[in-house]
Amino acid sequence: MRRLYLLVPDVETSGLIVNDLLLARIEERHIHLIAKEGTPLGNLPEASLVQKSDLVPAVERGLSVGGVAGLLCGLVAVSMPPVGVVLGGGALLGAALAGAGLGVWLSGMIGVSVSNSRLKQFEQAIQEGHLLMLVDVPKQRVEEIEELIRMHHPQAQIEGTEPTIPAFP
Repeated sequence: MRRLYLLVPDVETSGLIVNDLLLARIEERHIHLIAKEGTPLGNLPEASLVQKSDLVPAVERGLSVGGVAGLLCGLVAVSMPPVGVVLGGGALLGAALAGAGLGVWLSGMIGVSVSNSRLKQFEQAIQEGHLLMLVDVPKQRVEEIEELIRMHHPQAQIEGTEPTIPAFP
């Protein structure tokens, strides 16, 4: 999947684009709108906390750092002569899993409170009244969807494509 970023001038145009995307068989759960605070979106799909925050990158970092730290703690525990014999290799796995779990939990709490770093470049346009539309499409359909939007809605600005998106947005 790839994520398309579109700047749309108003809610009405956003509704038309959403309808075209739905007709092109892009599911509504793959369409997310971010607007200025207080902008009524009606039935349009608003972006959730996952899209608006840095939750996913933070969880990924927490998983890797926590897993490595847990594995290192497990290695230290196993290397101690009296404890290492009793614990065995299961301590390594248990410590790595515990570290990864703790890392995911802590970094997720931090990531939710930080705004999405990818969206910073669009903050000014959003404050001026534009809407930012995030559309997740299969990578083989990116050009088709971009062409559809350009053809029917030239006022929408395609601002780029993110190479990959997480599997659970």
